[in-house]
Amino acid sequence: MPTQLGIAAVAVAFVAALAMMLGAAAATKVAAVVVVVLGTWWWGGSSEVEPQYSGAKIEGDVVTLDFVKKMMDDFKNQKCLHRRYAFQIVLQTREMLRAQPPLVDINVPDGSHFTVCGDVHGQFYDLLNIFELNGLPSEENPYLFNGDFVDRGSFSVEVILTLFALKCMCPSAIYLARGNHESKSMNKIYGFEGEVRSKLSDTFVELFAEVFCCLPLAHVINQKVFVVHGGLFSVDGVKLSDIKAIDRFCEPPEEGLMCELLWSDPQPLPGRGPSKRGVGLSFGVDVTKKFLRDNNLDLIVRSHEVKDEGYEIEHDGKLITVFSAPNYCDQMGNKGAYIRFEAPDLKPNIVTFAAVPHPDVKPMAYANNFLRMFQ
Repeated sequence: MPTQLGIAAVAVAFVAALAMMLGAAAATKVAAVVVVVLGTWWWGGSSEVEPQYSGAKIEGDVVTLDFVKKMMDDFKNQKCLHRRYAFQIVLQTREMLRAQPPLVDINVPDGSHFTVCGDVHGQFYDLLNIFELNGLPSEENPYLFNGDFVDRGSFSVEVILTLFALKCMCPSAIYLARGNHESKSMNKIYGFEGEVRSKLSDTFVELFAEVFCCLPLAHVINQKVFVVHGGLFSVDGVKLSDIKAIDRFCEPPEEGLMCELLWSDPQPLPGRGPSKRGVGLSFGVDVTKKFLRDNNLDLIVRSHEVKDEGYEIEHDGKLITVFSAPNYCDQMGNKGAYIRFEAPDLKPNIVTFAAVPHPDVKPMAYANNFLRMFQ
């Protein structure tokens, strides 16, 4: 029996034995790790780059700016990245994200700037346009992408590999936060899982799911600006220390602090109300102001909702929603936006932009077949 098949057979037997001893739930978690480890070994050890491959290549272990530019140009021309290099990028990103806390503190020196982007949702050509308008990420031009990198848009693989490659190139140039779409259940329905299977392989589905569980849940800029994908909480008194204590290495639960960070939305009325999404909650200006006061913060920046102008300022100027996917799903007609903060005052400078053309691949092209019936 070939070595790879033999090891795979042993792994299957190992998971089956665990299922008998520990139960199906525990065995499922172990199986996911085994799949990732086996897949990593399989491709890392045997996925040789064919001589005819003319795409972007990583020499050794270092992801360079030249590689990233070549890869982005290949993606722009609808060319694929070799799976060997995709594995290298995703695995390096996993290790960097795993080492970060659930709440990341970002320091922007006086005289420097920092850019926050909202949902990109697989709109790769609009991501390229952001970089055209605002420059590529670098130590002098750092970015935070605030979740929902994938799903809906049909160039999600290109988006996530670009963001991850930039993270590998220069970790301090780009920060990445988890959104509600960085989850298995959403990816299965809204297209990312199908796109990964089509453009990469089944093994990458499990690998991306594991990496998404390593993404931080929130960021704080200069101890003043709280950045999170969704919003605030169903209870008062939540401190930044409570967020730092969350065990995030899992699929998002259906309730609790982690769920609410990823899913909640602001509402115009004070107090709290049910979520229009059925998950998380809606929170009013009083909730926003109390959270800021309790944690000595000045502003909340969040994403998660499409806005006609690409952004909306609410709650007496204490909360900004930023959304960076213009003409969302090729049909909403909205602008995109990003926020550029200048230190030390951190006054938000909001830049809006229109959608750019992309190849004739419809949104949700890789989505669940049942869901596509309604597009």
